[in-house]
Amino acid sequence: MKKPFLVVFLITVFQFAAFAQSDASLRAVMSKDAADRDPQGVLSLLPASEHLSRADVYMANRLFPQAREHWQKVIENYPEDAGISRAIFGTGRSLMWERKYQDAIRWFEKLSPDYLQTKEGREGLAYKGACFVRLSKPNEAFKVYEQYTIMFPYGEKIESAYLNIIDALREAGRYAEVNDWVAKTRQRFSGMPTETNALHGRLRMELYRQDWESVVKTADELLLINQFSGSMVTLDEARYLRAYGLEKLGKRADAVTAYRSIPDGISSYYGGLAAERLAKLDPGNQVKRTVSATARNYSDYPVPFRADLVRNAKLRNIDPRFLLAIMKQESSFRPNAKSPAAARGLLQLVFDTAIRYSGKAGYGNLQPDDLYNPTVNIAIGSLYVGELKNEFGGLYEAIAASYNGGEDNAARWLGRTKPKEAAIFASEVGFAETKNYVFKVMSNYRVYRELYNEDLSRR
Repeated sequence: MKKPFLVVFLITVFQFAAFAQSDASLRAVMSKDAADRDPQGVLSLLPASEHLSRADVYMANRLFPQAREHWQKVIENYPEDAGISRAIFGTGRSLMWERKYQDAIRWFEKLSPDYLQTKEGREGLAYKGACFVRLSKPNEAFKVYEQYTIMFPYGEKIESAYLNIIDALREAGRYAEVNDWVAKTRQRFSGMPTETNALHGRLRMELYRQDWESVVKTADELLLINQFSGSMVTLDEARYLRAYGLEKLGKRADAVTAYRSIPDGISSYYGGLAAERLAKLDPGNQVKRTVSATARNYSDYPVPFRADLVRNAKLRNIDPRFLLAIMKQESSFRPNAKSPAAARGLLQLVFDTAIRYSGKAGYGNLQPDDLYNPTVNIAIGSLYVGELKNEFGGLYEAIAASYNGGEDNAARWLGRTKPKEAAIFASEVGFAETKNYVFKVMSNYRVYRELYNEDLSRR
């Protein structure tokens, strides 16, 4: 249900106040650290609670080396403190975010066997498996996830452990075992979203193997159990993949009927793709514009900061309408927006990403608060999107997935996409939040393309 305007306004005010406080906390901690260093720059030993508190502030703002400096003080000087497992886990997690996976694994391994009774110990085992996935070591990942299912059958990550096993075995080419684990997962989580996700894992494997008969059969099974709420797969997605399988089998008439069953509209990413397939398979089918050029639609999809967007997009050879699609989803065009993950500004850039591109964008000596400046944010953000476009061969779905879920994850999802088509890639996106983000950004992009030319003038 849509919230009343006043409720939305108050939520926005309270969120802004909280994030402003977070920025103030970061500035305060940085000032304290500067005061607590000796002439050689060595940080003084403080109470464990103070080190942990400052590390939390740095971690929340993705200033990972600074957080690790405080955790290291706790690890070296307070081995009996109750926060030691927090410091070890935080160190490993920060290294994982920096994509130093082998180093992260070594820290996660420090949590066992002494801290496995803690939440950090259990989480560390799960993240160790995730590191092996990112290192393209699926067999090692399988062993870790299987260990988790044995040691923590009711752990916080138990459902994802089962699903990660399915994907790890698939990436290892152990297809028969995939089917075994799909059956185990369905039995353990019968009637739950995880059962649907397990079937979806099998469907994606069959797409990759281009076993079109099995694609249609598994899609039919998904549609039959009809348990999409809370899962990683939507009803329209299952319908689309079934139609795609029928098309590949040469059953053109059945495919056309299946594509037609998917309603087109802004709320359905796969509905838009189905309309495109129908235009090719059934030329007599007239594809209507999804959004008409009305004052209301132009108001809902505005073009703020036009000059900065057009200039930077041209420099980076990207479509400014795609930048607007991201901006609408990320910040609703609010320059002072800040997320709980410490992303700042119009394009919601996190500092550790922004600093990698700031020099080339012409903003050396970048500070976190600089990202609230629209000109700075757009310049760095457009450079980043341009780099992602080059990395992912111009596939905008992969760019969006990378923007939200990380470059290494998007590269892995693209690597297991076969055939290399947008619809198949979107199905492979492995994080629910990221998948939903891709759908929303691409829907925004579709509308912007219908309303505006590439120079952002109205059609």
